[in-house]
Amino acid sequence: MSRRAVVVGAGLAGMLAAAVLADAGVTEVVVLDRDELPDGPRQRRGLPQGRHAHLLMTGGLRAMEEIVPGVGKRLLAAGAHEISLSSGVLARSPEGWLRRWRREGPVMLTCTRALVDWTVRAAVLEHPRVEVRRAAAVGLTGSAGRVRGVRVSGPDGEADLEADLVVDASGRGTRIVTWLEGLGLSGVRTRTVDSGLVNASRVYRVPDGAERFPLTIVQADPYVARAGRSAMVMPVEGDRWLVSCGGTRGGEPPADAEGFLRYTLDLPDPIVGRLISGAEPLTDVHLSRSTSNVRHYLDKAPHWPEGLVVLGDALGTFNPAYGQGMSVAAFGARVLGRELERAGGPDAPGLARRVLRGAARPVDAAWAMAVGQDVLYPATRGGRPGIADRAVTAYTRRMTRAAAGSFAAASAIWDVTSMRTPPTRMFHPSAVLAALTGSPLPALSGPPLTPAEREVLDGLDRTGV
Repeated sequence: MSRRAVVVGAGLAGMLAAAVLADAGVTEVVVLDRDELPDGPRQRRGLPQGRHAHLLMTGGLRAMEEIVPGVGKRLLAAGAHEISLSSGVLARSPEGWLRRWRREGPVMLTCTRALVDWTVRAAVLEHPRVEVRRAAAVGLTGSAGRVRGVRVSGPDGEADLEADLVVDASGRGTRIVTWLEGLGLSGVRTRTVDSGLVNASRVYRVPDGAERFPLTIVQADPYVARAGRSAMVMPVEGDRWLVSCGGTRGGEPPADAEGFLRYTLDLPDPIVGRLISGAEPLTDVHLSRSTSNVRHYLDKAPHWPEGLVVLGDALGTFNPAYGQGMSVAAFGARVLGRELERAGGPDAPGLARRVLRGAARPVDAAWAMAVGQDVLYPATRGGRPGIADRAVTAYTRRMTRAAAGSFAAASAIWDVTSMRTPPTRMFHPSAVLAALTGSPLPALSGPPLTPAEREVLDGLDRTGV
């Protein structure tokens, strides 16, 4: 029997969904996107955060590998960097500088978001059952009981594209709530928590001799009752550094080159500014403001139509400062694949509801982490910290202080931030003991640089700081 699935959105979530649908035996997988997709790893209009830093964490990479085997090797071959969280990162946390350890820890991949999207899309389109069409989805067809397809707008007007399964992976700009109302399904609850974060990013050429300099980050401090401000130097493909600054409402980074450098130097540690002051800029400064946390509680709806699945940012989107979005998209697509395998086909009764509920679990975990910090900033809109938030915050601060000199505490934090374990890992007995015991080593007075790295930093510094 011929079966067709339609995926709305050719971003990461959409292409991963297309891959699992094709692998599940769906005869035809049509991916719709309103953008003209680039034929290489280049920025596109429909990805407002695409120019800023993205981290592909261990957990997300594992999920992607299940769906698109070999994708990690493809990214590394294209110039992505593999970074160890235990030894390859210089991180100044709100509690001070974290140590680097020679012991093994989880890894992440760093590259431009454009490279991730292009690599995944190219791999998925090798499957003969998958095609991408440039078209705008404007609604759903069918009824409150079953979605039958997508209404598509094109040069010749509107037309209906029938499908056995529709996947909305249209991202932050999803219109799923409006589309459901068009089928007679209303009352979906949506919550927005907005810290007002503005991202500013600029690309630099990696200076000679600095090719192995660690990923460097000065984290925002949500505990001081003022705007959060951060900056990161991240190696990406093409012998480049992607430098991203982020500031919540009242502490936004500027768009001019001089102000961008000054912003990095005014952070609690000026290391990012010192590094880039001697590096050659390759681009202007690019700003983005689409950063709020938005959760559509579709999984809580009392009624849900057969034949409709929602994944990725269309289900929940997070402040990009926490590096969760790509991993959560991969987790959701993996849920779709596993449920398709159990059900035996895209039109199986109850499939859509099971996928939705399964995909919501990693969304909720990421939401709790992102919103739990964002509500601490004084100008955040949409939420204030409650008693539970303050209790978790106190424990997290204690764990972070311990992690400055305790491998057990640091390991718990890495496991959660790398998304290879759920947040409950922080409450494992070994982690609780590490938090209660504290750091057995004294606090660091500065970044834990090797002599060679310090020589690189001093050689690049043009600031006199």
